[in-house]
Amino acid sequence: MKVSIPIVALLMTCAVLSPVFAGAQQTISSPANEQAKQNPAAESSTDALVYRNMKYGFTFSLPNEWKGYTIVTAQWEASDAQKGMVEHGPIINIRPPDWTKEKPRQDIPIMIFTLAQWESVEHGDFFISGAAIAPGELGRNRKYAFAVSRRVEESDTAGAKEVNEILQRHPLRPFFSK
Repeated sequence: MKVSIPIVALLMTCAVLSPVFAGAQQTISSPANEQAKQNPAAESSTDALVYRNMKYGFTFSLPNEWKGYTIVTAQWEASDAQKGMVEHGPIINIRPPDWTKEKPRQDIPIMIFTLAQWESVEHGDFFISGAAIAPGELGRNRKYAFAVSRRVEESDTAGAKEVNEILQRHPLRPFFSK
């Protein structure tokens, strides 16, 4: 089999550059590096894990004990009785690693709103999932507002106290996504 010189040169270039790009990719997605970039004060924090959501543009710092967490998506629903409108949006649930069907634990439910939807929530136009109490804002970027249901604060579910302690540290850091 005869191989031309340009193909050999191309293969050699790929072999040399692949590890370089792979290393760069690992640096970009490394939780420790992202946490340090987003929150310099976190370097001395006990938080070591960072969930990064590129689609909506935010990071969320978690304690070491949450290593092995899972992400479960759901949807919120809001209604405006006066206008007869119904709105929907995503919920990103960060589920603790020790959650099981037999012994469920409190997730961290991050509700995502467009800025227009959030403005309606702030004005009291929408009732989220039938609740009269609006969710609490965690942060926002130029496209989205991030919030958590007030029901988490009052939950009797196992792990709710831990989730509330995590939320008190202001772990959500928005960034600007395209």
